[in-house]
Formats: sequence, C-alpha cells, structure tokens
Amino acid sequence: MSESEPKTGGDFVREGVDEDLRTGRFARPVVTRFPPEPNGYLHIGHAKSICLNFGIAADYGGRCHLRFDDTNPTREEQEYIDAIKEDVRWLGFDWGEHEYHASDYFERLHEFAIQLVRAGKAYVCDLSPDDVRAHRGTLTAPGRESPWRNRPAEENLDLFRRMRAGEFPEGTRTLRAKIDMAHPNLNLRDPVLYRILRASHPRTGSAWCIYPTYDWAHGQSDSIEGITHSICTLEFEDHRPLYDWFLEALGVHHPRQIEFARLNLTHTVMSKRKLLELVKGGRVRGWDDPRLPTLRGMRRRGYTPSAIRAFCARIGVTKFNSRTEFELLEYCLREDLNRAVPRVLAVLRPLRVVVENYPEGKVEELEAINNPEDPAAGTRRVPFSRVLYVEAEDFMEVPPPKFYRLTPGREVRLRYAYFLTCREVVKDSTGRVVELRCTYDPATRGGDAPDGRKVKATLHWVSAAHALDAEVRLYGHLFSAQNPDDVEEGKSWLDGLDPASLEVVAGAKVEPSLAAARAGDHYQFERLGYFAADPDSTPDHPVFNRTVTLRDEWAKVAKRQAAGGAATS
Repeated sequence: MSESEPKTGGDFVREGVDEDLRTGRFARPVVTRFPPEPNGYLHIGHAKSICLNFGIAADYGGRCHLRFDDTNPTREEQEYIDAIKEDVRWLGFDWGEHEYHASDYFERLHEFAIQLVRAGKAYVCDLSPDDVRAHRGTLTAPGRESPWRNRPAEENLDLFRRMRAGEFPEGTRTLRAKIDMAHPNLNLRDPVLYRILRASHPRTGSAWCIYPTYDWAHGQSDSIEGITHSICTLEFEDHRPLYDWFLEALGVHHPRQIEFARLNLTHTVMSKRKLLELVKGGRVRGWDDPRLPTLRGMRRRGYTPSAIRAFCARIGVTKFNSRTEFELLEYCLREDLNRAVPRVLAVLRPLRVVVENYPEGKVEELEAINNPEDPAAGTRRVPFSRVLYVEAEDFMEVPPPKFYRLTPGREVRLRYAYFLTCREVVKDSTGRVVELRCTYDPATRGGDAPDGRKVKATLHWVSAAHALDAEVRLYGHLFSAQNPDDVEEGKSWLDGLDPASLEVVAGAKVEPSLAAARAGDHYQFERLGYFAADPDSTPDHPVFNRTVTLRDEWAKVAKRQAAGGAATS
C-alpha cells in the first residue's frame, strides 16, 4: 500500500482515520498516543487501548506516543511510571523517542490559561470545592453562576499570578473556564482549570503550587504533540465538547477524538480504586498477584504478550459497553501456548506405585516428545524405574461407570512407557490408599501391545527416585460471580471474592528436567494444564503457577452464542 492510499478500515476507528486522510482533514503521519495516569498499574483493559493506539499508528505508518498525564501529584509516583513503561514494552510495543509527560507542558498550559483569562473566557473563583459542586446543578436543573464570575480580566490575571506565587492557602481559589452554567452537558458548566495544591510532583518537585486538572491538560497536551487521532474510551464522550471548546477558544491544532467501549471481563474488576483496595487490604499478595487482571499479575501467572494481543484483536472495538467472557481470553492463551510450549510430566497429588516385576535398581531413559504441535521441538529422555508416582485421582478402588483409569485388575498405558496393571492395593491404618502394587508388560515399551490389545486410558507419571519436589499454585477466578460489580443490596463487592481462588499444592512431583526452569518459563504439564515457573522458584524448590487448564470452555460459550445466546453481556 502506498502512502497516498487510504488504509482499509476494519473497525469504525480505522474507518474514521481513513475518512480523515481521504478528505485531507489530516495529512500523514497519523499520530496517536497512549496517555495513562501514573497512579496505578496497567491491567488488561489498558492492553486493549495500547494495542489499538499502537496498532493504528503501525497500520498507517505513523507513530504512537507514550504520554503520562501526570497532573495530580498527590496520587502519582515514579514507581508507577517505571512499571507502565515496563508493561508496555512487555506487551510488545515501543514508543522510541516519543515519551512525554503532561508536566513537560506545565508552562505552556499556564500560558494557555492566561490567554483565556485575557480573552474573558476564564476567571478566578473564590468558591470552596464543596461550593463549586453545589453550584454546578444537576442533569435536570441548571447551575448557578459564581459570585466572582464577572471579575475584570486584569483582576483575574493578578489573582492567577498570585495563585502561582503561592500567596493563597490550598483550596481557597481556582481558575475556571467561563462557558455556560446552564449547559445541558455538566462538563461545560464553568469547569475548573487550575487548583492550588501544595504537593511535590515526581518530576517538577516543588516548582508549582497550582496544578492543571486532567480535563484542562488532556486536550491541550494532544494538541502540543500534534496528535491527529485521540482515541479514548466511552466515558470521555461527554468530555469531548469541553475539549473542543478549549481547543477552539485557543485557536490551536485540533485532534479528532474517537471513543470506543472499554474492556470489561467476567469474574474480575477493572476499577483502579477496587484493585487498590484489594492490594492494600491484603486480599491478594500484591499488584502482581496472578489472580489480578493487572499486566504484572497476568505475566506472573504465565500469560503471554502474543496471547493478549490476539485476544484484543479478536474482540475488536465497538461503541457499546459489554462484558467479555473470560473464557475467550483463556482460549487465545491456549492457542498460543499449544504451539510453542514444551510438554513435561508432573504429578500434583502423588500416589506411590511399585512395579513388582520391574528389576530393582534398573533405570531406563525413555524418549518423550517435547511438543507434538512442533516437530522441530524434538524429544527428551525421561527416567523410568521400579517405583513411580501417578496422580491419586487416576485410581479408584471401586470405580463408577465410565471410569477408565487405574483400578484393581485393569490395564492402562503409562505415557511414553509401558502398559501397567494394578494387582494389589496397600492402605494405612485409616483405610487410606497409600500404595499400588502393579506389574508391567515389557513388550509394550513406548507404544501399543504386539498382540493388538487396547487400553482406554493413558496416565502421566514420574519416577520416584528422580522426581523433584515442587510447589504448585492453582489459580482460579478471584470472583465467583460473572459480574462482581453487580452487588446485592446490603452486600459489598468484596463479598463476591472466591476463597477457593488459590490452592497451594506443596507436595507435587515433577520430572528432573524442570530443575532448569527459570521464572517465566512455560510448560504444559501433560493432562493437567499449562504452567509457568514463578519468580519464587529455585532449583532446589521449583514453584509453578497454573496459567490455564487444558479444558476449553470457550467452545461451550461459542455454541451458546451460535444458538442465539451472547458471548458478552
């Protein structure tokens, strides 16, 4: 595609960009931005915005800026700035030299404010914050004008200068735009542009004691940077007329704002306030708790950047709010991991098996396939010996119908090894099964029986003498309800936390190759799911997080959708 050709739309946002290039509203390059406030950690909802903004810039051969809208020094920290940059890079995007901060423009924003004051379009107001809110009115009733709304421009200039000089106590004066206190859009009822805050800023220190509001800084920062398309979530739709008013009143470059629906996922919350409450209240282990939707938590759990990007591409962008099924995200993750992740043998709840007719002291190295989806992945050797561990749930002494796994007298296949038959069950004094006495068929090594007999189950196992002790953390949904924000009367959203969202299995056994596992390494534990080595993991004490089970629930959701249901709510 040549630079003169419009990009083919694939969604309404790209169609808008196509239209602007075709009509000449903007010339190339297309410039977008991802503008997080550095007052928290990024989550999966931000990933949708990141993929959209950086994706559009890439599609049109433009650029995407990373800008920190750092206008509130009381809530912003360098810790968040550093974490945001790390997460955006982890997701697979780079802004190059185009890293900016709203604080870079504090002087310019101040000059813009003076321009409005001189034009009679802004004034210094002596109402307290509570009184400003009280004067604002409601959706059905107009607001009331401030008693100081009609101060002369020169008086406003003098007061604004003195505000900056630090002459007035915090909360005593604000600078407000002079628009329309009866406007049906409450955002245009003389919004506050500057407030007095005696707080040190992470980047500017104590140079300022007045700070711009987010609404004042946002649009002008876009303008200063030459942004062509300001892609925002739907909650900013009602703010767009205000941003337009500011830009038109100043007579500066005017980006086009396009809003899209934010991402909401079942079984989780996206609110920064609620995530903060979970962390500060000790309900989770920290911002990187694998049950959180934060990118740090998802990374620790074992989610891959490519799976998250694929998920964001699959859900697309719309103009209506909805709640996307978590199962779709898991489906995208399984698709990604299935192609690239090595298979290994692990037993979470070990049951000891003694193969009585296998020679004592003998050890065989059996060939195991690393990934059947990737022939280039090759094979590895796994040890087999007289004493093994199998999964406790793979044995039942008195099985129900259609239980095809191990039971007295039944023959099963051990993965990559032999056919095995249970001959005797050993129990402790309480009647609990503690050991199985079995025999194996030497003629069935690595395959089927020469006489053609079949078995209905293949079990995973590890050699007891060679297995590593491991800790395995099984994560589920943090909230049992699909919509944790939908709270019954008299209950808190915190009442929806699932106490079974984390199970720690301390006595798991894994094959010896996992001694080389490093934090972030991914594996499929055969028949159990996909797992990732946790940062807590050491060669002496491997720790693995279950990233996702093997069971694909998205197929059921898609089937419901095809039958007339919905994948989103």
